[in-house]
Amino acid sequence: MNQHACDHAMSSARITAHFQGIWVPMVTPFRDGDGELDLDAAQQLASDLATSGIDGLVVCGTTGEAAMLAADEQSMLLDSVLEAVGPRFPVVMGVGGSDTRQVAATVQRYNDHPLAGLLISAPAYVRPSQDGIVRHFQAIANATDQSIVLYNVPARTGVNISPATAALLARDSHFVAIKEAGGSLQQFAELLLETRLDVLCGDDALLLASLSMGGHGAMSAAAQVRPDLYAQLYHLVRHGRHGAAGALFKAMLPVIRLLFAEPNPAPVKAALAMQGKMHNALRLPMTPMSSAGQAALADALEQLMQLPVWTAADKAAPHEGCLLQLVSAANIMPAVRQDDHRHHG
Repeated sequence: MNQHACDHAMSSARITAHFQGIWVPMVTPFRDGDGELDLDAAQQLASDLATSGIDGLVVCGTTGEAAMLAADEQSMLLDSVLEAVGPRFPVVMGVGGSDTRQVAATVQRYNDHPLAGLLISAPAYVRPSQDGIVRHFQAIANATDQSIVLYNVPARTGVNISPATAALLARDSHFVAIKEAGGSLQQFAELLLETRLDVLCGDDALLLASLSMGGHGAMSAAAQVRPDLYAQLYHLVRHGRHGAAGALFKAMLPVIRLLFAEPNPAPVKAALAMQGKMHNALRLPMTPMSSAGQAALADALEQLMQLPVWTAADKAAPHEGCLLQLVSAANIMPAVRQDDHRHHG
């Protein structure tokens, strides 16, 4: 039995049947100069996020530049994150691909890992029918013992996972949740009404609206810049404090829009570099955020960092008075144009 199999036997607390709250798809830090994985930075980032109030992490999602990582790099990164957060914090591994056989073979590599589940997107580029999508995911489910979170991101894959398809897949207990990043609140509502899945927002600009209509949480790339605020927003909505939630989200939105004004994850990495958490390094074809974008982001981030840090201790009595004062109209920055095809995490 390998180390991960031992960990799996001892860490059932990591496994979850429900995906709720705020989950963060981590960026993948690279070393400056040679572009190799910076595992030390990845472990520090994972550790910081795990203690920030969020509910789980995603490794090798779109935000993690998984398409530019070799298979052995993906495994090393996952191992490092699992080690950093300990046996009880939920971690999901992202898996993608257009060849059903290849994806099914890939997920088998993670059967002995102590994961909360796998995040799997629809096949990209080939644009299969809904029946093809169903059969693709069924083949993957037959190859793994892990829970599966569907990932609907048609702006990247070229195909939409319809609510009817999601509901059909949900009959199989492997499928427990969906990250919905289609940009449609109507489809989000249909998923809530027509499936048994936990429905997670994948469009950060729609976070407040999706939570307010009953969404179970989010997988938010932007959340790793100020994760405590996203945890606070989720808590406020769940407890019916919609006025405070609206004020908080209004303060968060300018930074959210800047974080997706250029292709993800370049702006998120720029923000994390400004915070001293990693080098501002990406792998081609991804390139760093523009100088103008970084200047605007630095100004917006400075405003956001003035908001009080929220901790689990604040759940009993959020400091709404202080919050509302800090996000008064005088402190709200103008929003920038959001390009729909660039804002998915």
